[in-house]
Amino acid sequence: MPWYAGISREEINWGPTIDPKKCVSCGICMNCGKKVFDWVDGKSVVARPSDCVVGCTSCGNLCQGNAISFPPLADLRKFYRDHHIWTHVKEALIEQGVITAKAQAPTVPAV
Repeated sequence: MPWYAGISREEINWGPTIDPKKCVSCGICMNCGKKVFDWVDGKSVVARPSDCVVGCTSCGNLCQGNAISFPPLADLRKFYRDHHIWTHVKEALIEQGVITAKAQAPTVPAV
């Protein structure tokens, strides 16, 4: 599935940032299924930001110290719009038979 429509993951500005002053060493982020974090000296560090699933914020939502943040979602949505990612993904889904061509996406206002 061409989720990024031929754009390398490294070009997409999406991944967590940890404020070490807020980190309470709860370790919840170490549950990341993509293994984005490493545990160093009793704290979590972002070790593999490009492995983060684009749009996922689970670790930040669950972080006990509210130490994890992400780039603004509006910036990510603009990137998707500017690079026609939604269109390419929908075309691929239709081609694979996952959705039908008759399915109409709701109109999304430009931001």
